Amino acid sequence: MAKFDETPIVKDAAKNGVLAPPELREHASSRVRCWPSKAKDTIPIGLPPERVPDWQERAIAKFGELLERNKALRVYMDICVRCGACTDKCQFFLGTGDPQNFPVARAELMRKVYRRYFTPGGRYLRDASEAADFDEEMLEKWYTYFYQCSECRRCSVFCPYGIDTAEITMAAREILCSIGVSTKYVTEVVAKVYETGNNLGIPSAAWKDNCEFLEDELQEETGLPIRFPVDDYGAEVLLVPPSADNFANVDTMIGYGKLFHALGIRWTTSTYCNEGGNFGLFLNYANLKRVNKRIIDAARMLNVKTIIWGECGHAWRGGVLTPTLNGPMDMFDPPYPYHISQFIVDMLNKGALNGKIDKSANDQYLVTYHDPCNPARAGQLLEEPRQILRACVNRFVEMPANTIREKTYCCGAGGGLLTDEVMAIRMAGGKPRAMAVKHSGANFLATICAICKAQLPEAMKYWKVDVEVGGVIQLLGNALKL
Repeated sequence: MAKFDETPIVKDAAKNGVLAPPELREHASSRVRCWPSKAKDTIPIGLPPERVPDWQERAIAKFGELLERNKALRVYMDICVRCGACTDKCQFFLGTGDPQNFPVARAELMRKVYRRYFTPGGRYLRDASEAADFDEEMLEKWYTYFYQCSECRRCSVFCPYGIDTAEITMAAREILCSIGVSTKYVTEVVAKVYETGNNLGIPSAAWKDNCEFLEDELQEETGLPIRFPVDDYGAEVLLVPPSADNFANVDTMIGYGKLFHALGIRWTTSTYCNEGGNFGLFLNYANLKRVNKRIIDAARMLNVKTIIWGECGHAWRGGVLTPTLNGPMDMFDPPYPYHISQFIVDMLNKGALNGKIDKSANDQYLVTYHDPCNPARAGQLLEEPRQILRACVNRFVEMPANTIREKTYCCGAGGGLLTDEVMAIRMAGGKPRAMAVKHSGANFLATICAICKAQLPEAMKYWKVDVEVGGVIQLLGNALKL
């Protein structure tokens, strides 16, 4: 695994499951970068295939456009006093020791350019105003460090001025995209969504085949006709899971099937849109909106009554914005975004699962819960997953209070960082979560995000934490009496 400037990833000990600020390591992660995008992926999603010749002028023009369109961004550019409240809150700084991964330092890369081109002081007294040209050196720093931010917003929780650093990262990436500078991983994923209906590039026939395979497996295991319907016109519910649930996190997919079977609800997935994950969130606004619209279009095509978002963090962050991005949802019930965790809690509260859950089925586990950044901080799904866990397991423990709920640590691979070339950053960013899990003593780490389910097993193995990672719905599926 790559190291930072030939020094190991920070190995400082954690106290009570919480990392202390590490020793500073200047430029420690400056050489760890995502691979650049390829033309074959950028063209279908509306981005320049390569860096445009007049990239500086275009970048500044785009910056100005964003400042006019997003008033909050201009406020965030102006009001930071560099108090340092955010410095030790970022898991990527805690893991790497690179001071450029202070949230304030990363954002300062953008503020320097802002002051240079959009303030009188910067235009006429550049050095005195701590302003900087948007030149090759600055472009390289933007590309490196704005892709060492997972847009998790943990720093924002601690900011006394309420500055949303994720909005700064998102704006920087929007500017980079506009000039033809983007990452291969994110552009490739978004291109696959438009081509195949999902992030993994799975053809419709393969999606159907795997659903049929799961039906056969469960028929053999349980003797019950548990279905995983596809393109069932007129079904009551359209479930939009992350595609990984049907091919990697199959225990979660099985949990969905068991749940709807137990409730007697006619449900379906869609081959047009069998993916909730929205990597447009890590690219630019146009693709965020376009990817999310597919969910509404799929629901209309299949004439369903209810849309339910599955266990995917950035799917839900895009999902909660649906009325803003894609218009009213008045034709659905409920007429607003609805998460699988909210649905299950509603069923529990109505008594629809009374007598159908055997907690002892999960007695081999001491369970703790990881709040994914997007559902927790951006989607306010804080208590629902815990209510489900308490309903289906006998042994549940929390991690330290300042590492969960609104203060949760990122898994280390959100924001478009789940790619091998930045594995060192991923493992460094995953360390704070790993230390908190280790402190809990749990042997099962539950979560409701597909990115977390992909990243956390790797991080736990790297930091030598012996714990199984899986979905909340997986544990519910284990406990359901069918």
